[in-house]
Amino acid sequence: MEAVFRVEGNRVFTTEHAGGPWDARMQHGGAPSALIVWAAERIPTLQPMHVARLTVDLMRPVPVAPLTIETEVVREGRKIQLCAVRLFAEGVEVVRASVLKIRARPVVFPEGIALQEALDVPGPEAGRSDESGNSSKFIQGLSLRSVKGGFLQAGPGAVWFRADRPVVEGFATSQAMRTVLAADCSNGVSSVLDFSTWSFINADLTVTLAREPVGDWILLNSEMTLGPDGAGLAVSRLGDMQGYFGRAVQCLVVEPR
Repeated sequence: MEAVFRVEGNRVFTTEHAGGPWDARMQHGGAPSALIVWAAERIPTLQPMHVARLTVDLMRPVPVAPLTIETEVVREGRKIQLCAVRLFAEGVEVVRASVLKIRARPVVFPEGIALQEALDVPGPEAGRSDESGNSSKFIQGLSLRSVKGGFLQAGPGAVWFRADRPVVEGFATSQAMRTVLAADCSNGVSSVLDFSTWSFINADLTVTLAREPVGDWILLNSEMTLGPDGAGLAVSRLGDMQGYFGRAVQCLVVEPR
């Protein structure tokens, strides 16, 4: 399958498979978010580390067009590394992100300490195939299995996501990349509004991981909270077949179409 992006140096060539649901000329937020994680994971660390937190500010709509990527190590340490990643379209900054990595080292905890929260919904094998997002080129590169509610259906939902299309040509999709590209769908899983008459675009995405997920499937168990003045939140518990491992939060701009 053709990848979403091809990267040459600091130049990013974008294919149509990055297209989002609001405007086919603009990228789905999961595409640049996964690209940012890819770039951050390419930065060497002093110790083995994994991504523990990603914060993405979507400063402008990201076009389905060539981009330039810049990375910087803000804080280098033996226990953490803090990276800054920025994306530009025709010299204009469209995305600014911060990626925190934490040292990966086994720890022995006291007896009785639970390391993760057990799942409270069925696994993907029990879900129904959900093609509600097929109008988006980016979502067409994913497999969706709904086990509560459904994608773009009203009400809280729980949907499993599997990334089928490569994100960056020539590179495997890492577990953190799988997580963030799914996490940006939180507003679609949690929506309490009719997608045909309302827009609820996320202005950012924050993902936190207590551990790296395992396997191909990522669960979003999501809820939406709306304020009275055009703002909202989409919050997801992130899980895999072993249990919940993280959280995702989006700040939403809510308005009628």
